[in-house]
Amino acid sequence: MENLERNTESANVTKPAYIMVQMKVESLEELNQRYAQFAIPILMKHGGQMIAGTPAPTVKEGDWNGNWAAVLQFPNMEAAEGWYNADEYQPYKNLRINELQSEAGRVVIIPGM
Repeated sequence: MENLERNTESANVTKPAYIMVQMKVESLEELNQRYAQFAIPILMKHGGQMIAGTPAPTVKEGDWNGNWAAVLQFPNMEAAEGWYNADEYQPYKNLRINELQSEAGRVVIIPGM
């Protein structure tokens, strides 16, 4: 049983992780100027990259009232959580949540397969 747990933990470290973001902001230009240009270098320090992003995703099911969607990729769950919880990222996360978004967004961390 211990070997199975160790193998599972090892596999989780080597599997990629993804963060899906949906938000509605007052201004995409302001999001870029005040948030993205600072948050993306921090993302990269944690091994992350933005692999998709658009103000107009193609919605197939459900409601969509946002004006920005993105998918971020990380080497593993630890790196994704590390970026999201990093001390240096917190001021930008708070700015995004409290000043730039016009309503609550969604951020979901998903383990890869």
